[in-house]
Amino acid sequence: MNQSQREHIATVMASLDPRAQGWPAHHRDPTIRESWLRCVEFHGLDPSHMQKVNILPWNELCAHRDSLEAFRRIAQHGIGELYRQIAPAGYVVLLTDADGVTVDYLGDSGSEISLRRAGLVPGAQWSEDRAGTCAVGTALSTGKALTVHQADHFDATHIPLTCSAVPLFDSQGQMKAILDISALTSPQPKSSQQLALQIARLYAQQIENAWFEHCHRTDWVLKLSPSSSFVDVSPDFLIAFDASGRVAGHNHRAQRMLEQELAIPAPSPHSRSTLLGMSIERLFNTSIDSLPDWLASASGRQGTLERVNSGERLYVTAVQPLRRPPRRALTTALNLPAPLAALSGGDPGLQQQLQRAARLLSAPLHLVVHGETGCGKEYFARAFHQASDRRAQPFIAVNCAAIAPTLIESELFGHLPGSFSGAGSKAKRGLIVEADGGTLFLDEIGDMPLEMQTRLLRVLAEQEVLPVGASRPVSVNIRVISASHHALDQLVEQGRFRADLFWRLQGARITLPPLRARSDLDWLIARLLAGKAELSATARQRLHQHRWPGNLRELNNALQYAAAVCDGERIEVQDLPETLTGGHAAAGLMQPAPLARSDLPPEAQLLMASLRAARWNHSAVARQLGISRMTLYRRMQRYGITSPVNT
Repeated sequence: MNQSQREHIATVMASLDPRAQGWPAHHRDPTIRESWLRCVEFHGLDPSHMQKVNILPWNELCAHRDSLEAFRRIAQHGIGELYRQIAPAGYVVLLTDADGVTVDYLGDSGSEISLRRAGLVPGAQWSEDRAGTCAVGTALSTGKALTVHQADHFDATHIPLTCSAVPLFDSQGQMKAILDISALTSPQPKSSQQLALQIARLYAQQIENAWFEHCHRTDWVLKLSPSSSFVDVSPDFLIAFDASGRVAGHNHRAQRMLEQELAIPAPSPHSRSTLLGMSIERLFNTSIDSLPDWLASASGRQGTLERVNSGERLYVTAVQPLRRPPRRALTTALNLPAPLAALSGGDPGLQQQLQRAARLLSAPLHLVVHGETGCGKEYFARAFHQASDRRAQPFIAVNCAAIAPTLIESELFGHLPGSFSGAGSKAKRGLIVEADGGTLFLDEIGDMPLEMQTRLLRVLAEQEVLPVGASRPVSVNIRVISASHHALDQLVEQGRFRADLFWRLQGARITLPPLRARSDLDWLIARLLAGKAELSATARQRLHQHRWPGNLRELNNALQYAAAVCDGERIEVQDLPETLTGGHAAAGLMQPAPLARSDLPPEAQLLMASLRAARWNHSAVARQLGISRMTLYRRMQRYGITSPVNT
């Protein structure tokens, strides 16, 4: 505890002592004093007991994120734009849920250790009952936008921070989240944060309005403003009406305006609005039948609406409801775009994933594709690209595990002539720039070095790339599809993958089933053989019994081998590779289960089964899995798998 913290604790304790005379001159904000009182009287906090912000474990953070998933997707663009505005001044951006848990975060990766120590990270709990007076917690308690600056904080741990927070309300009047901008250091005067708070208010309103429009696409919406210049582009007030002319929702500014108009006491920030269900006639001198008169396309003139009680007129534009399209399930491959339909022979599990992918083709989201080695992740990525509106632009595939760590930076980001030893005399466009306008497929992204993860995060956040040795970034427009046979969320827990990059990449998740779980094996066999040969009944039975640890890649290799060595055009059991027919092939059959160490994760057990089936022939397994021998050795080392021929 340093001297400043001791003095702060003494100030807080003195200000809360009923025998104390007056309130310190530099703490005249009643909102702060009321919060300090709540901390002691309601939350039972002790100002002399300093404690760091509690950070939730990964699984609990995921639960908080999932409950706010749709809102987070809508807010993502606004948060990114806000961060671009304030990052040069040393601020970070936090989005918390209504419990004060940080669910999204953008900050300087170079200050990661200091930010984590201060609690400015995903999973941090900033509610007032846990962290004391702070911007997030006090905004949650009061429902008001505010700045908590340095010594305003209750807990002396947080007095270096300056934080400005703005509540985000849903269209039902309930607090949905908190938008916070914070900095580790700042000038001493609290007035230095006025602009920061105003910027946060501006982006909070944009996020609120975007969420409102998302929720009320099938309702009549009135956009209202005192200014004719802003009613179309940036309206102050948004109000939604259902088909019967009753209030279905509103933005927070409209709620405050109407509550004042009707002299309705403001409810708790966590309660539903009392305006919901009111008729339009009670609010304005108009009716639901007149709303088409205010459509922007109906006439060139701008209309005004008169408020019933005050008579004040507001400029108005109406937005008519979208017709709700009939929800038609994509039940068969015929409903899918041709590139996606070509991936499945009707397996229900895969079909479900492809149907989900079809709905995401036009969404501005990055994708993570999960599945075992060889199950067709790159085939899926190419098909998704060919089915999307980016099909005319490049598809660039990068295997992050196959590029040497010393070269991956220049390969991905490009470099200028002579920018490093061995760079050469000519500039090189990086693979990210090569993918501009199209799709960048990052295979085995779990093997990307942490320092490269930081650079990739900046590319996704800022939509620009800085080549090695360059001082001017290059703008890029890419969709990233990432793939890994690892569970990336587990890598995050282990500290081997950045959490902020994980959430940037995982706009949506597609999981491809392993071959042993698919019901369309015969369709796959026919497609891969393409008429070159036919299978005998016993050979087909053996293929159905095999567990296929190498998945589609192993199946294709086995069929191509059998078609090449068979007599005539009929494949018998003896024509299949030894891994399927030899005495050691039992390790690859469905019954009994493959030998495996129970202490290994599933992907490691599959790797062990492949090695045993190939009699520990590393080259054969590497070819079967489609990876280099060095990658195979790295995976064996990672899981502690030792070849018996070396022991």
